[in-house]
Amino acid sequence: MDGNGRWAKKRGLPRSAGHQAGADTAQTIVTSCRKLNIQVLTLYAFSRENWTRPQEEVQFLFDLLIRFLRREQKKLVDNSIRLNILGNWQEFSFPIRTAIKQTLDRTAHCDQMVLNLALNYSGREEIIQACRSLVAEGLAPEDVTEQAFRRHLWTGQQPDPDLIIRTSGELRLSNYLIFQAAYSEFYFTKTLWPDFSEGELLSALKEYGHRSRRFGGVE
Repeated sequence: MDGNGRWAKKRGLPRSAGHQAGADTAQTIVTSCRKLNIQVLTLYAFSRENWTRPQEEVQFLFDLLIRFLRREQKKLVDNSIRLNILGNWQEFSFPIRTAIKQTLDRTAHCDQMVLNLALNYSGREEIIQACRSLVAEGLAPEDVTEQAFRRHLWTGQQPDPDLIIRTSGELRLSNYLIFQAAYSEFYFTKTLWPDFSEGELLSALKEYGHRSRRFGGVE
């Protein structure tokens, strides 16, 4: 969800205003995806690299996350959307962990859609922790299969993403779902995330629908 800072800068606003607008867009897109019966939506909300940002900005992002979770809990339950976290969220402060845990617990029974929030997330770290889990499990080398490996990823038994959307003109993966994205389709747009609307989501889905997915095979 790229472009919050640039969106604010273009309007002469503080970066916090861009992040707030981005959170509003996230709410819109979650609602749109549920309406479209999309079963899994993943939002890259905070990467491991984001810790290098100014402390004031990082704190605002965490405060925004807490407000978002508290505000959206009832709506998630009402729409049967289960929250799942990708990343080491246990490293967050107590108030953040509490808000996350409450939302995880309240939505645990929901079964119509999964909302993954990638928080304190790194695709490389996800692979490393999966390897460590396999070692801790004591698997013999011949038992380390792709299926066994997948069980230890933060995405668990979820399907791989069909479509990855990147906003604001960025043309790289940025350490995001690097194992799961092996055969994903990509949609790049110059639209800044706060301006990403349901209409653009539909445009991305329409383009995706016209693509032929061969998964390494031939037509």
